[in-house]
Amino acid sequence: MKKRFSSLSEIRDQVSSAKIALPEIVDYYLSRIQQFNHLNAFLEVYADEARSAAVHIQQKMEQGKAGLLAGMVIAIKDNIVYKGHSSTASSKILKGFESLFSATVIERLLAEDVIIIGRTNCDEFAMGASNENSGFGPVLNAQDETRVPGGSSGGSAVAVQADMCLASLGSDTGGSIRQPAAFTGLYGIYPTYGVVSRWGLIAFASSFDQIGPFTSSVSDMSLLLNIITGVDEHDATMYRKPSLNIQLKKEQKPLRIAYIKDCIEHAGLDPHIKNSTEAFIAELKQKGHQVEGIAFPYLDQMVPCYQVLTTAEASSNLSRFSGLAYGYRSPGAKDLETTFKRSRTEGFGAEVKRRIMLGTFVLSSDYYDAYYTKAQKVRQLIRQKTFDIFKDYDVIVTPTTSTVAFKIGEKSSNPVAMYLADLYTVQANLAGIPALSIPYGTHPENGLPIGMQLMGNSFNEELLLNLANAFV
Repeated sequence: MKKRFSSLSEIRDQVSSAKIALPEIVDYYLSRIQQFNHLNAFLEVYADEARSAAVHIQQKMEQGKAGLLAGMVIAIKDNIVYKGHSSTASSKILKGFESLFSATVIERLLAEDVIIIGRTNCDEFAMGASNENSGFGPVLNAQDETRVPGGSSGGSAVAVQADMCLASLGSDTGGSIRQPAAFTGLYGIYPTYGVVSRWGLIAFASSFDQIGPFTSSVSDMSLLLNIITGVDEHDATMYRKPSLNIQLKKEQKPLRIAYIKDCIEHAGLDPHIKNSTEAFIAELKQKGHQVEGIAFPYLDQMVPCYQVLTTAEASSNLSRFSGLAYGYRSPGAKDLETTFKRSRTEGFGAEVKRRIMLGTFVLSSDYYDAYYTKAQKVRQLIRQKTFDIFKDYDVIVTPTTSTVAFKIGEKSSNPVAMYLADLYTVQANLAGIPALSIPYGTHPENGLPIGMQLMGNSFNEELLLNLANAFV
C-alpha cells in the first residue's frame, strides 16, 4: 500500500475503482499505530471495532448507500466522549470512567460512516501548550522525537502527522488545535464559537472551548466542518444557525487583508518565522490581495486576560470531579472530607491543580473585582477592537506561533513561558472568531514546520479555507 493518502477523495477514488478495500486501509493505519506506539499519541485503539466498521462500510460503498465520510479513518481527543468507551481527558481522576452517551460531533460523524480508530493523548483537561501535562506521559513530535507536538491536542496532531489516521478531532481553548497544527505541519481550525456543539466535550473553559479538526488537506477540513457544525438542542450556547455549507472555489476575489505589526515586531518572535511571515504577506500581495499592516494595542494583555478567565471557569467546571460519583477515589479516603481532599490531590496533575487554585483565587470575594471583573472588561475591549478591524478588512494574518516546536522539558519548569506559547492564538478565542492555521514552509535551521494563522469575522470559515486553498 502507498505511504499516505492526501485526502478522503483520494481514498474514495481508490476504493471505488477496487484498487484497495477499506479493511486494508484500516489495517494499514493500525500497523502504523503499532509502529509508532512509542510516540504515545494514542491512549486506546479500537482495532476490532474499526475492522468491523470497515467491512460494513465497504459493503455500503459498493451498494452506493454510504455516507459522506465513508472511507475516512479518524481519531478523537480524549476529552470528547464516546458512548461505551473510556474518556479520561488524560487525567487519572477519571480512571475507569466510561461514557453513557456520545458527543454530538461523534454522533454526526458516525452518521456519515466515519471510522473511529481510537482516542488520543492530550494535556490533562486540555490544560497545556506542549502535551507534557498528560497523566499518561508526554506525546512526542514525529518529526523530531526530542520535541513537543504542541498542546493540548498533541496526540490528535501526531496521529495525523505520523499517518496513523487520515484526520482527527481536537479541542481549542486558547490555541490547542492551531498551535499543534503549526508544530506538526497540518491544517487546524478554531471554528466560530457557537457553531460546533460542546455537548459531550469535557469542559475546561466553557466560554472558550470549541471542537475542531486536524487534516492534511483543505478539502477534508471543509467536509468535516460542514458535518460537525449546526444547531444542537443539547447546547444552549450555540448560534441558531444551520450547518456551515463550505464550498471550495477555484478562484477568489481580491481580499482586504490586515497583518498585525505588533506580532511581527514582537521581541519573542523567531527571526526565521518573521521572515516566513513577511514572505507570506508578499505572496498574498502577488495574488492580488490588498495587504496592510495595522496596530493592535492589546497584544500583551491578551494572555493574562485569557489566563484569569479560563482558570476561573476551570475552577468551576472541575469542581464536579470529587471522587464520589465516578472516576478515581483515593484508597486513603476515610470520610467525606478526606474523599474530596485526597481524591483531588492524588487524581489531578500539577498543572491542573495550579490552574484550579489560580481560578479559585481570582473568583474569591476579596479579589473578584480586581481580577475576574477586570479581565471580563479587557476581554470585551479585545473583542470590540477585533471586530472593528473587520469593518475594514476581511482577514487578519499573524504567525500561528512565535517559535517552532520546542524541546521536551524546555519550558515545563517555567509556567509563564509556557503560557506565552499562546500569544498569537488567544485573540480568536477571546473574540470568538474563526482562526485557521495553515502549514507554510519550514525553519531553515532545523526543518521543523511553520504555521500561518488566518483569522476571519464570525461564520467566515469558508473565506479562510478558500484563502488557504490558494496556497496548496
